[in-house]
Amino acid sequence: MSAQSRRFAASIAAVVLSVIAIPSLTTPASASGSVVAFAGDASPGTIVVRTSERRLYLVLGSGRAMAYPVGVGRAGMQWSGHSIIESKRVRPAWAPPDDIKRENPRLPNVIAGGAPNNPMGVAALVLNGGKYAIHGTNNPGSIGGFVSHGCIRMYNQDVTDLYDRVSVGTPVIVSR
Repeated sequence: MSAQSRRFAASIAAVVLSVIAIPSLTTPASASGSVVAFAGDASPGTIVVRTSERRLYLVLGSGRAMAYPVGVGRAGMQWSGHSIIESKRVRPAWAPPDDIKRENPRLPNVIAGGAPNNPMGVAALVLNGGKYAIHGTNNPGSIGGFVSHGCIRMYNQDVTDLYDRVSVGTPVIVSR
């Protein structure tokens, strides 16, 4: 079996089995996250999303964090609080929640993972409860805006970089 075939099989297994670790989908050097000064009392390894800044921070400690631009919830659809990463998924399928389906009844009941019209992008970090996720996007122009129904959108290369840096159980703090 070729190396490419093994990588494809591993990706399929990750989707089917929802395994915790995956090989990188892009090289970390392509990610737009950068190390910045960070003020806050979150422990190293914590993800902090500041919706007013439209930024996600992965706290490194010693007053530093990786910072990534994100798209966040539209007015009336934002949330704040504490969560944890419940699962990690590669090329997740997406089933529109009822509220999104009501807004756009022409959406199919499920959009296959990897499909160009799948809004989840290349990977998702599902937050506990399963209602929200930190995920990639098929609409990179939405990054930096108030655009979602509560999920945190990242550039695909950024969610891949973050995916490789965190694990199931990672704490997530969302503040406005």
